[in-house]
Amino acid sequence: MIGGMRREPTSTIDPADTSPHLTPSPTAARTAVLIAALLWSSGGFFAKADIFSDWPAASRGVTLAFWRAVFAGAVLLPVARRRSWDWRMVPMALAFTGMNVSYMSSVALTTAANAIWLQSTAPLWVLVIGMFLGLDRPSPRDLVMLATALAGIGLILVNEVFGEALIGVMCGLGAGVFYALVVVFMRLLRSHDGAWLVALNHLVAALVLGPYVLARQPTPSAAQLGWVATFGVLQMAVPYVLFARGLRTISSQEATAIALVEPVLLPIWVWLAWGERPAWWTLTGGAIIFVGLCVRYWPRTNHA
Repeated sequence: MIGGMRREPTSTIDPADTSPHLTPSPTAARTAVLIAALLWSSGGFFAKADIFSDWPAASRGVTLAFWRAVFAGAVLLPVARRRSWDWRMVPMALAFTGMNVSYMSSVALTTAANAIWLQSTAPLWVLVIGMFLGLDRPSPRDLVMLATALAGIGLILVNEVFGEALIGVMCGLGAGVFYALVVVFMRLLRSHDGAWLVALNHLVAALVLGPYVLARQPTPSAAQLGWVATFGVLQMAVPYVLFARGLRTISSQEATAIALVEPVLLPIWVWLAWGERPAWWTLTGGAIIFVGLCVRYWPRTNHA
């Protein structure tokens, strides 16, 4: 996911809640995060399905984002135990809407590999925003991530700049920026319930996109509704719950490192299921970005 919220729920989970039935063992926690990442990696498989071929490509991303948000929000809302309000939830939810539309549009207009790797540059933009606002001082790991992310982005953009997929590439880059904004606002709102924040994000996205989609887009068939329902529940709602549960035991850094399997596996599922082969520059640029993310997020050992 990313196209989902996988890196910031840590700060919204109450660390004082250590009830035995809510605190899994380290092995169970790592397994939960790994399963969450595997489910997130199915995003391209769902979005690229032939069942949506009758939806116009130019607006398919908006339509997919709307229906996924509807079903994911409906599942996550009952999980939210503490519902609250803060004006900063408005820009957070709007940024989340922009992230979903940008990412889904990128998947529809370019390769799934381009979309996921460009969205995965979100930590770069979080770093830039933090530096600009004076909130964070970059570490050597941050600087490595900054350099590798820029190199990977540059390689993809240079090779796509004259191609028909350029709009899709720019949407993927925009998804990374919007995702970074969501992360920043979730940090600011970390005292609020994480499940509530994510449910609110999806519900606001559905409300914002609903008028456009319901008025202008074709009515989904029963089969298409079943597909997007599975998309929203299996690829967004369930993995968020699993990820949040895992974060009750393991650190956010370790969880983020485990979650790196998502951008690696997502293009593979799309290739195996639908035959979409990433270009060499996407594979190379993605590998460069991946190295930087590993350097940044891989947990340090006690002797490091």
